[in-house]
Amino acid sequence: MEREDWNRKHGEAGPLFGVEPNRFLVAEVEGLQPGRALDLACGAGRNAVWLAERGWTVTGADFSDVALANARDLAAERGVDLEWVQADLRDWEPPPRAFDLVAVLYLQLPAAELQPVLARGADAVAPGGTLLVVGHDLQNLNGGHGGPQDPRVLFTPEDVAAKLLGLEVEKAERVLRPVETEDGEAQAIDALIRARRAV
Repeated sequence: MEREDWNRKHGEAGPLFGVEPNRFLVAEVEGLQPGRALDLACGAGRNAVWLAERGWTVTGADFSDVALANARDLAAERGVDLEWVQADLRDWEPPPRAFDLVAVLYLQLPAAELQPVLARGADAVAPGGTLLVVGHDLQNLNGGHGGPQDPRVLFTPEDVAAKLLGLEVEKAERVLRPVETEDGEAQAIDALIRARRAV
């Protein structure tokens, strides 16, 4: 989807994905010393704001101006200051070796578009820093609930991990995420990749 599609989605009633942080971000960041964080495809800011509340100096980047307006409102409501960057991640270059944490959560692009974004995200990780990638796994198409139904924008942990040059992969695994439905709880299958740059 392009900017106007996301602007429309973010402009509809209420925060698109709620205001609570992603469960995997919370689990993977626990124990990390707060520093500089970059949230790529930050959407309405729920994860970026959560990080800022925990002492991180956060930059959130997204191409939807409506999402970023919602993110600014959430940050103001929670009393935290963040830097917001409106940019199309397909051609935006974050500063290299500048962030102690780079998070890329549910950025679902075709592989040819996603790979350069992840490469620039990896390059932005400072020595000793962490890259966290979470997204809808290819197996979710037939074995999980929800998410995009286009296999071209889904990936596997192995696909991502194999291309993270210069980083040490600490985790590359499929994880289950509970999803509430009208018929009860279902399970989504996500891919989680965590990598670190050596000091």
